[in-house]
Amino acid sequence: MVERYSRPEMAEKWTQHARYAAWLEVEKAAVKAWAKLGKIPQEDADKIVKNATFSVERIEEIEAVTKHDLIAFNTSVSESLGEESRWFHYGMTSSDAVDTGVALQMKASLEIIIADVKMLMASIKTRAEEHKMTLMVGRSHGIHGEPITFGLTLAVWYDEMARHLLNLEQTMDVICVGQISGAMGNFAHAPLELEEYAMAELGLKPEPCSNQVVHRDRYARLATALASMASSIEKFAVQVRHLQRTEVYEAEEFFAKGQKGSSAMPHKRNPILTENITGLARMIRSYAMPAMENVALWHERDISHSSTERFWLPDAFITTDFMLQRMNSVISKLTVYPENMMKNLNLTGGLVFSQRVLLELPLQGVSREDAYRIVQKNAMKVWEEIQQGKPSTDANGESLYLNHLLEDEELGKSLSEKQIRECFNYDYYTKNVDKIFKRVFK
Repeated sequence: MVERYSRPEMAEKWTQHARYAAWLEVEKAAVKAWAKLGKIPQEDADKIVKNATFSVERIEEIEAVTKHDLIAFNTSVSESLGEESRWFHYGMTSSDAVDTGVALQMKASLEIIIADVKMLMASIKTRAEEHKMTLMVGRSHGIHGEPITFGLTLAVWYDEMARHLLNLEQTMDVICVGQISGAMGNFAHAPLELEEYAMAELGLKPEPCSNQVVHRDRYARLATALASMASSIEKFAVQVRHLQRTEVYEAEEFFAKGQKGSSAMPHKRNPILTENITGLARMIRSYAMPAMENVALWHERDISHSSTERFWLPDAFITTDFMLQRMNSVISKLTVYPENMMKNLNLTGGLVFSQRVLLELPLQGVSREDAYRIVQKNAMKVWEEIQQGKPSTDANGESLYLNHLLEDEELGKSLSEKQIRECFNYDYYTKNVDKIFKRVFK
């Protein structure tokens, strides 16, 4: 997964080297803080900050013996230093370096995700403005409802992504937390000021009350934020997949010259990108479960969370990054067919205007029950005729439904021909689109 779905910008944040580099950054911040407190000589601190380095290969060699990654890391770093190495990892416990290092990795990765979201929102907005007034049929239960515009569909997506952006920005504040509180988190071997200085150096906040780990509800918040957003991206992808169905064919993924859709059927143009996004969303949601189960640890700590985080953290970030990039490509290159949208809108012979007629009758003193009966009676005739193969319009271009309504004597007692015809006006359904756009895009 990590190799298959990765961009260098995100993947490099989760390599073994990046992991140890984050630890080293934390350890250096602690050394600087000790020197600021006057606990260790400034000269020694300067040497550590300048010279401390590590070798991934050497760490793995040492860990094969020690069976402890942080000790192996400390040993490798100490080999790059002189006597000043005695101050390296001074007064700290493993989780101080590991959890604070992960916070740095999560922060850098979430910054990429947030940038991806803003990019996708910009693409959605551009296409929404382009198709603000592109008429199409709205569907509920997969059945034709009333006229909408494709721009409104895209505005819905933009508004939904805006909520996820806010959630991710708030989540950033939740996860940008580190600790240097020592074993059991009791600060017995290091003052609170040390942690405060070090976290300020790293651009993090101190965990207000740690035990021996940064609390995993923070990680769970991250996992659920990504999972929730992935579900929305899947929602958009499923809509595109539906619009590309041959029977609908109102929009489709861009099909490049030379692209092939099927090894057996040369005519195929399949929605492979959005199908892929649907699958990726399922994976991202699956990472939320171990993250939530990691919240409960034994007493002050255990390491049952550690093994799952080595999987789900890099995979969740890398897969989400890939998914957002792919969805952005789908939206920005999406081929839209307004003519087919209009054709489908007229497919049911004017039935999409039924509510418009329904709402006119009570204004003329007709009861709600009688109005519904009159409108539905004529609508059912149209359904039956369409199923029998009758064209949705007559030779004059008049819709089946309009003709039935004009012939209905009971309806004619309440509405004139002019009033009935006025109900069959698409402009009625777009009169508030501009206002909706102003509300969404501000």
